[in-house]
Amino acid sequence: MATYKQAGVNISLGDLCSALAYNAAKKTFPSRKGMIGAPVNIEGGFTGALDFGDFYLVFNSDGVGSKMMIGQMTGKYNTLGFDLLAMVADDAICVGAETVAITNTIDTSKVDPKVVGPLMEGLQKACIQQKVVIPGGEIGEMPDMVKGNMWNSSAIGIVEKDKMIRGENVQPGDKILALPNSTFRSNGFALVRYVLKKKFGEKWYTKKYSGKQTWGDAVIAPSLIFSNALLDILGRYKQKRLCEVKGLAHVTGGGIPGNIVRTLGKFGAHLDNLPAPYKPMTELQKIGNVSDREAYEVWNMGVGMFMVSNEIEKIQKVLNKHGIKSVVAGEVVKKPGTTLVSRGYFENGKELYFKP
Repeated sequence: MATYKQAGVNISLGDLCSALAYNAAKKTFPSRKGMIGAPVNIEGGFTGALDFGDFYLVFNSDGVGSKMMIGQMTGKYNTLGFDLLAMVADDAICVGAETVAITNTIDTSKVDPKVVGPLMEGLQKACIQQKVVIPGGEIGEMPDMVKGNMWNSSAIGIVEKDKMIRGENVQPGDKILALPNSTFRSNGFALVRYVLKKKFGEKWYTKKYSGKQTWGDAVIAPSLIFSNALLDILGRYKQKRLCEVKGLAHVTGGGIPGNIVRTLGKFGAHLDNLPAPYKPMTELQKIGNVSDREAYEVWNMGVGMFMVSNEIEKIQKVLNKHGIKSVVAGEVVKKPGTTLVSRGYFENGKELYFKP
């Protein structure tokens, strides 16, 4: 069976390096003790926070990863800005923060207006849609260091202290709402490319997927950004919260089992009503012999965000106005980890358990 490790990505080593980076970062926290901007310790959180008196300033960074390579292969760059903004804004919203601004850095082997122009046009559209500004950025031309293009961003957000979502109130029996996302977002592309290249060769992105759509079209489809819709529920800065939301989890690297547990504390999730995965995902499982377990740990398998709340009707009413069709996917349980009923290609209907 094809795995992420075979595709060149070692998840366990990545987790180790992330832990090394986080531990080093935490050692800087005491340097601002008692000062403006003192850091807040958020174990397992999706973003960092700094204390600014009446509010927390939220800060995080991410990028489009190797999804950029699909843009280079297909020559289609104008939607990648939605992926870039989604990666940072939808991390910030997990603590209830309103993303105010992002900067971005393009590292490239050769500056090309035909690449930079469409990238920034897409980011502009995404930011206007989400009410986010771009106060600055950088383009670095480094032919000896970079092959192609790399695109990363940092986001700044704000959240009032009494509206910070940290998962303290999560309890067994709480409902878990899944917000579907019919794309790969910006994770797991090493495995996508590995499977398709092995099946179709170097020009896999030109091969027909469905109708007039090529495989390149299918996998570069842009991420849905949830931040703006969720702020109508959570409330922007100084706005009232519509209802209680106990936890939020952005489904990125690590898939469903790697992310849902980050908002549940000592508890776990039982998910028996997940949305169907994005069709190209199950097709890739089939042609690449990718197990359901591997697929759920590498790709989002049809879920972009989870919400923990017991006020489902209020939430769904707002999400429906934004065209987001959510489903109650399961509930919080005492047993740590994630138990899910697979909607994958090989074990559809089978219950799978993932340790925390």
